[in-house]
Amino acid sequence: MAALCRVRHRWKRTNCIQLLTRNLTGTFDYDLVVIGGGSGGLACSKEAAQLGQKVAVLDYVEPSVKGTKWGIGGTCVNVGCIPKKLMHQAALLGTALKDAQKYEQWKPAVQNHVRSLNWGHRVQLQDKEVKYLNVKGSLLDEHTVKGLTRTGKEIMLTAKNIVIATGGRPKYPTHIPGAVEHGITSDDIFWLKESPDVALECAGFLTGIGLETTVMVRSIPLRGFDQQMAGLVTDYMEAYGTKFSWRSVPKSVDKLSSGVLQVTWTEEQTGKDQRDTFDSVLWAVGRAPETKTLGLEKVGVKLNKESGKILVAADESTSVPNIYAFGDIGEGRPELTPTAIKAGKLLARRLAGQTNELMNYDNVATTVFTPLEYGCVGLSEEEAESRHGKDSIEVYHAFYKPLEFTVAERDASQCYIKVVCKRGGDQRILGLHFTGPNAGEVTQGFAMGFQCGATLTHLKETVGIHPTCAEELTKVNVSKRSGLDATVTGC
Repeated sequence: MAALCRVRHRWKRTNCIQLLTRNLTGTFDYDLVVIGGGSGGLACSKEAAQLGQKVAVLDYVEPSVKGTKWGIGGTCVNVGCIPKKLMHQAALLGTALKDAQKYEQWKPAVQNHVRSLNWGHRVQLQDKEVKYLNVKGSLLDEHTVKGLTRTGKEIMLTAKNIVIATGGRPKYPTHIPGAVEHGITSDDIFWLKESPDVALECAGFLTGIGLETTVMVRSIPLRGFDQQMAGLVTDYMEAYGTKFSWRSVPKSVDKLSSGVLQVTWTEEQTGKDQRDTFDSVLWAVGRAPETKTLGLEKVGVKLNKESGKILVAADESTSVPNIYAFGDIGEGRPELTPTAIKAGKLLARRLAGQTNELMNYDNVATTVFTPLEYGCVGLSEEEAESRHGKDSIEVYHAFYKPLEFTVAERDASQCYIKVVCKRGGDQRILGLHFTGPNAGEVTQGFAMGFQCGATLTHLKETVGIHPTCAEELTKVNVSKRSGLDATVTGC
């Protein structure tokens, strides 16, 4: 996404190409032009418009390798959080009702809801008088953005400030023969016409709707998360029906005459090659920032050579004056929709001179929507040990059984709570981790406490709501160091 500044403008036609040129007064076409109509870009543009700025948004979706396309709203709305959570809910219902055939009724409902969100974004932009342009944007200089339409026509927009918020797209392991030709990514999974047979979140809901699913793991699951919690998640998934091929490295994907895909991989432990056939192969090997076609290096914007992300300061500024970047495209920034939305709004307010407030990226809560949901905020146990030392932290934990699991006699051995604290005094909470039903809802509530400097004392002084899973956090009292049984008994 890129943001540009206010200008009286005039249109000039040259060889059927529309050019919006800067006039001789030294002003610009817009106060803000945003390249990228994702969550962050839309939030930034609408916030700026509310503050009286003249704003335009350029958004263009390059079809995936498989030809998948979608509307305005970015990854979260179209091929990320929203369809993922709806499919997750479908999987939960499938588990509860033992009726995976219902999936065929959920699929069009999910897609229709996403399309309604696309339409809603366009209506909101119109209501706030933000100019929406369905064109691909790139930079010509620190004050000029070029827009390219699907038919090849160019539109030039000038601005005082430019903001980049184009997000990222899933990677393909291009060094693996057949990966691109025969594989899909999360860009495609929610829009397939037929059910796939294929990342933990995707594997979880695919298993839940009745599809045989195998996850191939090269190293560790949920990299960057607390590894004890990650182990509980994958243990539950294996019990739930998802198969795992651990410490395995894919070598090739071949399409057989029958139409099925043959995957060849190497087991690192034995060094032997293995083969099996699948209907679909989904690659979940990370995301790449959408920076290559923006012309950033040409205008002097510095990137991290390894990640391809833009180097940004605390105020989202880049190495070039008047050019800013935030969201997934910023180096070191969380790849989360809510952080991009908040960062975009704050940036718009700063550029409009309304505030000096910076985005606080510390202690941002998140949830992994696997069959057993995992929510967390703050440091993992590993990070806390690394920063403070093992002897300077205290870890409180509990294994509990959700009320929902009792009558159904479901296994609750992976339902677990972990509270990582600074040792001594009131024991400031460094990290909070929760696996169980509605983990996102539980974690969101406790996340506010982190912004207020929550301590173990605060947690214990909080009266829980009974009977809920969240109340178990307010009762946690057994430390790992004590060696006592952490299983919750009674109400």
